[in-house]
Amino acid sequence: MDEPLDEASTQTTQTPAEMPRAGQPVAVGERAVDPPNAGQPRPGGETGSVATAAAAVDAGVVAPEAPTVDAGSVAAAAPAVDAGVVAPEAEASPPSSEPEKHRRLLYLTLPGCWGAVIGSCLSFTPSLLPRTGITQGAVWGISAAIGYGLGVLAAWIWRAFADRDARRARRRSWLIFFMAAAVLLIVCFGLGQYWQHQLRKLMDVSDYNVALVVASPFIAALVFCLILLVGRGVRGVFRWVVKLLKRWIGPRAANAVGWIAVAGVAYLIVSGLLLNGVVNLANETFSVRNGITPEGVEQPTTDLRSGGPGSLVPWDSLGREGRKFTGTGPSAADIERFSDTPAKDPIRAYAGLESSNDTELRAALAVDDLDRAGGFQRKNLLVVTTTGSGWVDPASVNTFEYLSGGDSAIVAIQYSYLPSWISYLVDQRKAREAGRDLFDAVYDRWSKLPQAVRPRLFVGGESLGSFGGETAFSGEYDLRNRTAGTLFSGPPNFNTLFREFSDHRDAGSPEIQPVYKDGRTVRFTNDPSAGYPPAGRPWDGSRVLYLMHPSDPIVWWGPSLILQEPDWVSEPPAKDVLDSVIWIPFVTFWQVTADLPFATGVPGGHGHKYTTEYVDAWNAVMQPSGITDKDLANLRNIISAET
Repeated sequence: MDEPLDEASTQTTQTPAEMPRAGQPVAVGERAVDPPNAGQPRPGGETGSVATAAAAVDAGVVAPEAPTVDAGSVAAAAPAVDAGVVAPEAEASPPSSEPEKHRRLLYLTLPGCWGAVIGSCLSFTPSLLPRTGITQGAVWGISAAIGYGLGVLAAWIWRAFADRDARRARRRSWLIFFMAAAVLLIVCFGLGQYWQHQLRKLMDVSDYNVALVVASPFIAALVFCLILLVGRGVRGVFRWVVKLLKRWIGPRAANAVGWIAVAGVAYLIVSGLLLNGVVNLANETFSVRNGITPEGVEQPTTDLRSGGPGSLVPWDSLGREGRKFTGTGPSAADIERFSDTPAKDPIRAYAGLESSNDTELRAALAVDDLDRAGGFQRKNLLVVTTTGSGWVDPASVNTFEYLSGGDSAIVAIQYSYLPSWISYLVDQRKAREAGRDLFDAVYDRWSKLPQAVRPRLFVGGESLGSFGGETAFSGEYDLRNRTAGTLFSGPPNFNTLFREFSDHRDAGSPEIQPVYKDGRTVRFTNDPSAGYPPAGRPWDGSRVLYLMHPSDPIVWWGPSLILQEPDWVSEPPAKDVLDSVIWIPFVTFWQVTADLPFATGVPGGHGHKYTTEYVDAWNAVMQPSGITDKDLANLRNIISAET
């Protein structure tokens, strides 16, 4: 990440034009002597010993093979020349390369350290969610490493324009740095804790581990050193490759080819061996978990559920989340207590990864089991694309069943063992295939039914499930024409249709709650109880609703955060986002990235945790008759208790 200096690199040498010719006298001390070509490098770049130079002076000539010395060596040798002898110190051999290598490995430059301190201070600024000490330490270390690299780069650019070599910083400069760094870090650390306290209060988070906060500087130092060592390791490999290539090609070509080769190998290692290894390890770990049945979940005794009597899908093949989905949910009695009217037992169909080896066949199996249970004879049919692990949000599907009076059927399939946040970072293809194949299989069967007896067809999905659900449609009109309504919650920032609707929003509408085409079909809300902008505009026909929290990192995370300020940062802050949130190149990206694994670790209504919001959202999309505000308030309490 930086180019440490050795002592030899700071010596002043003479240029060939300044060097005296052989036999030409040069002043050393008080007398003129006839030195060798002082400071002129011999082939191989080695520096001759002072003893050899003195011998050449005594002889009055310079031997053709005589090694040369730099100006500093000649000055140091002057007293020895006057005495006719060479001091023993002048004959000392060069130091061993091992200590030098060790020193270079640990060496830090002053410009880099200033950059690291600035990056560290910026890392304490708040992001979307409260941070633990471990998270803050990781963000701190990464930001410090980025700052160090930028500091070294800035110093290199300045030296290039100033046309001078690097030099060692003075002791006074280091002293000033250490004093300023201590003050800056203490002040910013305190501000960071204040901001985190405000954020926890805003989200009703009571968790606060003092020990982890105290440990955060040590975690940051460890992360910083690891990144620094990796960077210097890559630099070392680059130099070795260039040295090897110079045997056959010129220096410039060697540098270019060496850089391309090292960068390519590093990319292959990270994206291939390392990333694939981590993903495979995670996949194996979560595949073991997939075989465990959650506590309190039992195999259905009704033929209305996959895995139950007469089901085409074996109970053991459903996976952990599939068994949880089909083995739980409101019964007809539960729904009757809510609505005070007769209700039906809802139908739930599901196919797990072990139910079939192919996504298309798995979707066909789930639809066959849905048909067997009578799902196409119900009034309301919901196609759900699951998250990575096959999870179906119970708050969403339970609300759908309550509002439909149990006259409903829901179908879903599993496509991965991995949690959603890992799947959507490393394997979006499976979600895309699952969403498209499942909806196509349902729609093919549904479209062949007489129009008068078809159920109302709805689509839903949360997080990566919304990404998969979108892939079955080409745009606004396709959603409107082929569904009775759609509800997507917590859509990832890379969702194709979500980005299209948001990026082409009506002028003046904010990114945290955009308005698209006057809200004629597609609408957005971050608080369903507060309405669905634009107020007063007609919302006829099929309704498509995106539910997203301003503090949800999955909605706002994307690679563009590295160098581009998003609109949501500069907009007036929403109810659960601090007004202290600012965008900082590189830093904000890593802050929001660190928020991703903890997106659901906050109370409902914040982050990526959607619970009672589904009551108002599904009520708006389904438009059930006879539901009052009192019923909605009652249902919120029920959903909150169940989830």
